Amino acid sequence: MNLQEPFSATGRLSEDPRYIAPLLPRIGAQAATADRTRSLDAEMIAAIKKNDIMRLSGSPELGGLDEKVVVIGNELRAIAAQCTSTAWCVWNHLCTFHHFAGLLGPTHTDFLRRIVTAHEWVCFPAGASSKVTAQARTDQTLLSGVAAFGSGARYAEWVGVVFNDDDPQAPRFSLADLRDPGIRIEPTWEAMSVRASATDHIHYAEVPVPTARVTAWTPMYRAIFRDPAHAMIHARYREDWVALSVLWLGAMATGVAEISFRETADSIRERIAIFGTKMIERPTIHVNLGRARALINAATDTVYAAMAETDARIAAGVIPVEGDYFRQTSAGMQAVLLCEEAMQLILRVLGGNGLREGTDFERRYRDFQAMPLHINGHIDRITEQQGRISLGLPAQNPF
Repeated sequence: MNLQEPFSATGRLSEDPRYIAPLLPRIGAQAATADRTRSLDAEMIAAIKKNDIMRLSGSPELGGLDEKVVVIGNELRAIAAQCTSTAWCVWNHLCTFHHFAGLLGPTHTDFLRRIVTAHEWVCFPAGASSKVTAQARTDQTLLSGVAAFGSGARYAEWVGVVFNDDDPQAPRFSLADLRDPGIRIEPTWEAMSVRASATDHIHYAEVPVPTARVTAWTPMYRAIFRDPAHAMIHARYREDWVALSVLWLGAMATGVAEISFRETADSIRERIAIFGTKMIERPTIHVNLGRARALINAATDTVYAAMAETDARIAAGVIPVEGDYFRQTSAGMQAVLLCEEAMQLILRVLGGNGLREGTDFERRYRDFQAMPLHINGHIDRITEQQGRISLGLPAQNPF
C-alpha cells in the first residue's frame, strides 16, 4: 500500500495490533487459498494457537491477559483486513470463551485456567436447527444430537453445548472435548462468505461430560450476571458476550472496509478509463470515494466509542444495565451497516474492469456479506428492541 494518510491519527482509539502483528503476513498470504479450499492453513492455525491472542479475553484468575475490549477490537480488525475467515474464527473463540467463563463461574476456575494456559481453542455451535439431548449417568452426562453453526470447530479443542435433559424448558450447558471419538464434525458451510470459517455441524453420539461441569443455561442470563450477589470469576464477565461479539464484529467490518478502500484508492491513481481518461481525475470517483471515506470513519468512531465505554465500565466496576447492552449491540450493528454502504461505493468505483484485473476486493466483498447477516447483530433483531426500551418497554431478546 503506497497511498499515505492525508490526516494524523492523534487521539484515535483504533490502533495497530499488539499481539497478532507478526502473523499478519502469513494470515494474508493464505487467504486466497483458504477461500478456495474452504479451510484455513493448518500451520497458520498452529502459529495462532501459540500467540497470546488466544488469552486476551481470559481474566487474570484464569491465566489470561485481561485485555481491554478496544485492544481485542484492534487485533480482530487487523486480522479481518488480511483474511476475514481467520478473523471470524478467532473472534468466535474470544467472545464465546467470555460467555463460557461467565456461565461456568468460580466453581470451574481451575478447569477454565487449564484451557487458557494451554492456549486451547473454544467454539459454540448453537444455531438454528440445533438439538442436543442428554442422559444422566451419575457422575457423567451423555450428550447426543446435532448442533449447527460451529464456527472454528475444526480448529478447536473444546465445544460449548446447550442441551435439554428431563425438562425441555430448562436448557443446560457444558463444555465437551472435541477430541472425543463420539464427536464428528460435518462440513456444511457452502455459502459465498467466510468460506473457510468452518461454520459446520457438530454431531454428538453419547459424548460424556462430567455432570459436575453441567450448569443452567437460562434465557436472559445477562440479567442474572448483573446481580451483584451472583458470583463471577471477574467483573468483565458481567458484560454480555453477545454485545461484545457485535462490537468486535463492527470492528472487523471496519478493517475489511478500510483495506478495501485503501487498495482501491491506490490502484486508481494510475488507471485509465475508457477513451484514455485518467480515473483519478473523474469527479464521480471523488464523490464516491469521499462518501466511502466518511462512512468508514463514522463506523470506526461509532464502534470504538462503545468499546471504550465498555472498558471504562469494567475498570470502574460498574455493573451494566439493559440500556448498555443495546448501546453496544446497536453501535456494532450500525458500524457494519455503514461499512456495508461503503463497500458498495467502493465496488461502484472499481467497476467491471477493476474486478477483471483480479484484485482481492471480490473475496473481501463476499466475505463481508456474512457480517450484517449474523444473528447477534442483525438489524431486525436489534432495532426493534432498541425501540422498545426507548419507549420504556421491557426488552424481549432472550440473548
